[in-house]
Amino acid sequence: MTEAEDRKPQSDEARSAFTAPVGVAAIDGESSTTSEFAVPQGLDVTPVPAVEEPEGSAFSPPRTYRARQAPPAFTPPTGIPVVSLTKDVPWQDRMRTMLRMPVTERPAPEPVQKADDSGPAVPRVLDLTLRIGELLLAGGEGAEDVEAAMFAVCRSYGLDRCEPTVTFTLLSISYQPSLVDDPVTASRTVRRRGTDYTRLAAVFRLVDDLSDPETALSLEEAYRRLAEMRRNRHPYPGWVLTSASGLLAGAASVLVGGDVIVFVAAALGAMLGDRLAWLCAGRGLPEFYQFTVAAMPPAAIGIALTVANVDVKASAVITGGLFALLPGRALVAGVQDGLTGFYITASARLLEVMYFFVGIVAGVLIVLYFGVKLGAQLDPDVALGNSNRPLWQIAASVLLSLTFAVLLQQERSTVLLVSLNGGVAWSVYGAMHYVAGISPVASTAVAAGLVGLFGQLLSRYRFASALPYTTAAIGPLLPGSSTYFGLLSIAQNKVDKGLVSLATAASLAMAIAIGVNLGSEISRLFLRVPGASAGARRAAKRTRGF
Repeated sequence: MTEAEDRKPQSDEARSAFTAPVGVAAIDGESSTTSEFAVPQGLDVTPVPAVEEPEGSAFSPPRTYRARQAPPAFTPPTGIPVVSLTKDVPWQDRMRTMLRMPVTERPAPEPVQKADDSGPAVPRVLDLTLRIGELLLAGGEGAEDVEAAMFAVCRSYGLDRCEPTVTFTLLSISYQPSLVDDPVTASRTVRRRGTDYTRLAAVFRLVDDLSDPETALSLEEAYRRLAEMRRNRHPYPGWVLTSASGLLAGAASVLVGGDVIVFVAAALGAMLGDRLAWLCAGRGLPEFYQFTVAAMPPAAIGIALTVANVDVKASAVITGGLFALLPGRALVAGVQDGLTGFYITASARLLEVMYFFVGIVAGVLIVLYFGVKLGAQLDPDVALGNSNRPLWQIAASVLLSLTFAVLLQQERSTVLLVSLNGGVAWSVYGAMHYVAGISPVASTAVAAGLVGLFGQLLSRYRFASALPYTTAAIGPLLPGSSTYFGLLSIAQNKVDKGLVSLATAASLAMAIAIGVNLGSEISRLFLRVPGASAGARRAAKRTRGF
């Protein structure tokens, strides 16, 4: 080929995209057609012995991964904050602080329960954690506190990469040793719920012992104590609970202006309703029908006294009976879950409260309807309560809180404290509403806030749950009279007026729940919280990122 022909450009068919350009020396032995994925010259391509990898795992480490030659971890520009988990604060605050942190910012655990280097089996630790969470959730504890307890149990055995999840009836927890290991997940369904604050306090003591580095509590010992809690009977027998229900209704009737006859009538109606509810429960009827049946006897006794022309306040009798049935515990727990960001659990709890309330409404409305047909003179405009008897009302509020604490199966050591807390709550409400003339909703919210504040301080002093110190104390504040008058107006075909009264009852109930939660949060502002500083306290972020 001549020089002119050599300079002539070749056609597209005659040259290849991988042909070396003019002036570039070709490498000896290289084919004129090569690939962009070819190994460059000088690169060591010694084959690595094939290692059989486990099938079906997305977290298996790659063959080229070496732990000693891992790339450096990313550090934020502001650095990783140092969190000091001081041991002189309750485990609830420490674990709540940990849960509200991102996983990458959580400090390493300080395992205190490991008997050897290997530690207990992970599935057994997760099973113990789920069983403890089941008892707490079944006892009415808030979802965030249940997650904090589950997290505390896992960390006490050295499982730091664990994520508990709590809903209304389902508990689950997932543990992943590292980013390249398979996660272990377990779940448990809560099918039965019962009110026993003595058992709840025992579970809190168990979690506190597990979280204490000075208490060497093995996994077998924790299982043994948990089994004892399940086997132990309730601290109060059935006849004591029935008597407490009657005394609660009688105290509530005195609280709204009743006399001795009203006290006895309300107590008899409440005890009869309690026995009928237990009978329905023994036959397997749902709680909706149990509440419906339990609401009928107090209303029937009030109607009977009115038809018999007995000079008593029948409205006080019926109102006292309603106090023993209003689901204040479930309402406070539902609103607390909603305020802390557990919206699914909050919705389920509030839906349960609505069903209970509808059951009470159905039972009372049936009796009131027949009472109106029989000619009972019931006036929905009558005023209950007597501000000229403050000492009687304070004594009645203390008795109401005491009997409420017995119904909740509280420890005997907490009954006196919660009774005094209830008396203080009613004193604050009476001073604001009857003396100062402030609206009942605002007065109720302030009184409930003090209940939550004192209850949280008492629980932190005893390193226990706050429920035994707050739930029974809000008993005197429950909207029994507004509920009754709303139902009476509806039974007399005054639907608009009845709905207004029921809306007032709902407002009072929400004021109680929000006030209790707000008092608890205010107490945490002044308590020592784990963290780098007081301003580093984190709240739950689930919507906007303030």
